[in-house]
Amino acid sequence: MGTNQYVMTDRYRQFTESPPGRFLARQLGMPRPASLRRYEPGQPLLAGPALLGAAPGGRLTGAVASVLSAAGAEAHVPKQGEVRDAALEAGLETQVSPPQDDDRRYGAIVFDASGMKSSDQLQSVYEFFHPVMRRFTESGRLLILGTPPASCADAREATAQRALEGFLRSAAKELSGGATGQIVYVDPGGEGNLESTLRFLLSAKSAYVDGQPVFVGAGESAAPVDWERPLDGKVAVVTGASRGIGEAIAEVLARDGAHVVALDVPAQGDALAEVANRVSGEALQLDITSPDAPQELGDHLRERHGGVDIVVHNAGITRDKTLGRMSEDQWASVIAVNLTSQERINDALLSGDVLRRGGRIVSVSSQSGIAGNRGQVNYAASKAGVIGMVHALAPQLAERGSTINAVAPGFIETQMTARMPVVTREAGRRMNSLAQGGQPVDVAETIAWLASPGSGGVNGNVVRVCGQSLLGA
Repeated sequence: MGTNQYVMTDRYRQFTESPPGRFLARQLGMPRPASLRRYEPGQPLLAGPALLGAAPGGRLTGAVASVLSAAGAEAHVPKQGEVRDAALEAGLETQVSPPQDDDRRYGAIVFDASGMKSSDQLQSVYEFFHPVMRRFTESGRLLILGTPPASCADAREATAQRALEGFLRSAAKELSGGATGQIVYVDPGGEGNLESTLRFLLSAKSAYVDGQPVFVGAGESAAPVDWERPLDGKVAVVTGASRGIGEAIAEVLARDGAHVVALDVPAQGDALAEVANRVSGEALQLDITSPDAPQELGDHLRERHGGVDIVVHNAGITRDKTLGRMSEDQWASVIAVNLTSQERINDALLSGDVLRRGGRIVSVSSQSGIAGNRGQVNYAASKAGVIGMVHALAPQLAERGSTINAVAPGFIETQMTARMPVVTREAGRRMNSLAQGGQPVDVAETIAWLASPGSGGVNGNVVRVCGQSLLGA
């Protein structure tokens, strides 16, 4: 599928990829952004074999082995023990793990730490990763699996499991070549909901997601018939779909099989129609802040499609000023578009049963809503409110067999960031572990994962798409 999304050239990255640029960057200790491996249809899950390990008593190794086997990947496992047994049971193609002085590289290095019960067992994490931290392929994946501290049996287990997040965040900052690291906390009973998350985090779809904790619970999931088109037969509405991140979301959801209702204000009608036509969807011109907008949207979805499966709240505006200089209209308009409209639409779709069972709501928050940003008290308040809304509604959506989650983009290359002063723009690009800005498609891929019918165990999460920004948590 073609794309019309805006991508700004990162001339610094281009320079450091040239021979003189590489030499100068090494000599001066300058950041060297890698070319990230991004998803293309038909692409293998991993760029090389996986290396598997586990603490004694791990309950998630079998799930990892099953996903790797289904994806046709190869894995290196210990000569004997629980990991080898789980791999053989899953039918995974395996080799015995090579000695520590071997120089082969891995597309993913995965450790099941769910069996860890006390802090002294953290030694096993060190012993597994210590000899292999420099043996990732380009854009490789480091993945740790654990038990949510809140679900642990006692304080010692919870302490050890929480320690893993600090380990992961720091280890991810040590990776190079576009490699990324995540930790997935899986509730007891959530093991069967892990596949969608593993397929996303191990694949090139998660190129700009780094250093993130993801929580998987025991919600209702349904594995897609075809993982290449997991949204076949689904109806998705995307607000703010005429350009930028919204345009990329519409394209990726359509690529994955969804019928997309692309929504934006009437002033964006021509651009909106172009996007809708390109993705074989439909355009809906609507001002989401108007009093009747939620009812109009609900009526449209019910009458044309019998309901909706996926709702992506992407529409947003900025009206930046320091608080002392901010007008009342600049405050009110941002809150109305970025936050209140989402609440009102959710109320209408849920109270009218327009969102079908198994539905997915995904809201676009922002790094600013987590870390704050000077001159953006209105924007940061609206995006922090989105996070509060997601956390508050997650139990209600779970009762309906549905989910609500948020993505929080960091610096993404769009027309808006292109208008930033050059120094501010360069700082935004470099102040993350990947030393570059993300692309709109990176946000879109993350939303498509959360929208998947296989992601029913992922509920109430806020996932940053920021290359592991150095700002905020």
